[in-house]
Amino acid sequence: MQTHLVRRSFLLAAALLAPALFVRAQDAKPSTNYVLKVTTDRADALYKSGETVNFIVELTLDKKPVADAEVQWTITKDGVPPTTSGKVKLAKGAATITGKLEEPGFLLCRATFTSADKKAYTGLGGAGIDPLKIQPSQPVPADFDAFWADQKKQLAAVPVNARLTPVKQATAGVVAFDLQADSIGAPVSGYFAKPEGAKPKSLPIILTVHGAGVRGSSLGSATGWAKQNFLAMDINAHGLPNGQPDKFYSDLSNGDLKDYRARGRESREAVYFRGMFLRLVRALDFLTAQSEWDGKTVVVSGSSQGGYQAIVAAGLDARVTFLAAGVPAGCDHTGFKAGRINGWPKFVAGGEQPPANIVEAVRYYDAMNFATRTKAGAIFTVGFIDTTCPPSSVYATYNNVSGKKSIHNDPDAGHTSTPKAGTAMRNAITQHMKAQASN
Repeated sequence: MQTHLVRRSFLLAAALLAPALFVRAQDAKPSTNYVLKVTTDRADALYKSGETVNFIVELTLDKKPVADAEVQWTITKDGVPPTTSGKVKLAKGAATITGKLEEPGFLLCRATFTSADKKAYTGLGGAGIDPLKIQPSQPVPADFDAFWADQKKQLAAVPVNARLTPVKQATAGVVAFDLQADSIGAPVSGYFAKPEGAKPKSLPIILTVHGAGVRGSSLGSATGWAKQNFLAMDINAHGLPNGQPDKFYSDLSNGDLKDYRARGRESREAVYFRGMFLRLVRALDFLTAQSEWDGKTVVVSGSSQGGYQAIVAAGLDARVTFLAAGVPAGCDHTGFKAGRINGWPKFVAGGEQPPANIVEAVRYYDAMNFATRTKAGAIFTVGFIDTTCPPSSVYATYNNVSGKKSIHNDPDAGHTSTPKAGTAMRNAITQHMKAQASN
């Protein structure tokens, strides 16, 4: 009797569960975890002019090769013509596409796979072709030095008038302040930090600067470097008050500072970056006036727009002894003159034929030209598939640096600071500090 009841209960439960299982099976959708990857046949992705570059395209679904798929591809000179394109059938999830460049530069391979549900998946691969031989697209303007000497003369006429407000923070053994210092246009606005009880002439300087966007300064950056025995300051790019609610900065980003990157490009006196660059010099005026400075070591570090500023600071100010520029912006504004792509802020848009006054004005704001004016040591980082600050523009600038330098290549990286790149920058800064201390 009990066995019969148990059997009936089991059958009833199964009957009730079956429709749910059926519906669940009906609702189940095929996996769409596709990954399309493009690499080269060399780990360093570096080639000589005229050598064949083999781009290997691989498509996986849930980490398994996709057989018999079709992929569209395009190869460009780092995003500009000449362009070749086609389609390729994958065998066991992979195919090889070949490209070639007869001059120093970069090749960019873009592959696209469209799934059955019409969703497109894209992979990028980059290859450097004799990148250390990439030459400037234009010479430095004849009056480049005179122009910037005049700008610095105007800045020198403005008293620093530094205002320091103590800031509470959680880093033991470090004191920190909000700094406001007068400059041309907006003030220098940042967080200044130093080890507690530091002795006179005992500390190197580090100035950290920001990538694109609108935000306040980073207290953590300043205190982090101070903890490592630096006289440290982090400044925001626009001279804005620090520590404001997010809405304060987002309103400016969507309002008064929207599209600041291209503002004033018609005249070298009106380019928005003029004030940003002069604030770098003013920040160094303040830092080098501190009694704790060792009198010899000045590092400027940043990525993207911050990398741009680091190069400019070194070119404008001989007090800078080392620059760290991660995936730097602001490089090779006139790249189109040499059939190359230019970097952010894209003063000249792709395909644009700008009037002569714009072409002339932006040359005074090219990191490539500031790089020729420094003897500082340097580390750069570069992503071979970076479409914001393309590698050909970065190398055009790096090749103009005459001091002791190194570059960290990230063949598989776009516009980002990879962990390895970040480590390379920090290690280079630390090594420079130690070398300076031993001199």
